Amino acid sequence: MTTALPILALPLLLLLLWELGARWHWWGSYILPAPERVLSTWWHLAVSGQLARHVGASLLRVLIGFLIAAGLALPAGIFLGLHHKAYVYSHSVLEFLRNVPPLALLPILILWFGIDETSKIIIVVLATFFPIFLNTLAGMAQPDPQLIEMGRVYGLSPWAVFWHIRLPQALPSIYTGLRIGLGYSWRSLIGAEMIAAAAGLGYLILDGEEMARPDVVLAGILTLGVLGILADALMAWAGRCLLWTERRNRRA
Repeated sequence: MTTALPILALPLLLLLLWELGARWHWWGSYILPAPERVLSTWWHLAVSGQLARHVGASLLRVLIGFLIAAGLALPAGIFLGLHHKAYVYSHSVLEFLRNVPPLALLPILILWFGIDETSKIIIVVLATFFPIFLNTLAGMAQPDPQLIEMGRVYGLSPWAVFWHIRLPQALPSIYTGLRIGLGYSWRSLIGAEMIAAAAGLGYLILDGEEMARPDVVLAGILTLGVLGILADALMAWAGRCLLWTERRNRRA
């Protein structure tokens, strides 16, 4: 109870202020409807199955985009972190792509691939790639020189140095990149779904705005926030397990 209190104190205070503001008419219901109205709308969407359909569509897109981005960014970050010259040659192209907002590419992606799943998944991949790539690159490119030298003194092969020294040292940075990348996946997807989608939380939020239903908009936003917290908690748990296993293996 004492641990949960600091975590819940601010959300409960904000909920209380929200309820008081709606009850005492500090603002109009069109601007911010009462919490019970939003909860009722959320429950209706859940019972009718609409919420599950939108959540399922968004989760599938995030999962596919995140896995593709990780599958591309991890090898690229490792390779370029180990081969500085290759990174120098590719730096300008990578910097150009990194500084172009993925949503700015959505119109051309729609022209190329239509409004089906491909364009939205590519947006997720582009937004997720660089957080994972840059953190992996930083972790691989900055090893402890003393440990590297010790490995060479003991006659370790380049592969053994990579597997037993450089990769374990880079794991915290790689994990950070994966965790940040997952958050970027959600952000980019919701933007893409607001522009071109027939299902998903972004579509639900936009549909609520077009119907002048702020309760639907807030129900979608709250669902998105809760899913983001759960996804980040799952990633944090997986990261702790991975790093704990790695430390235990190193001690052994």
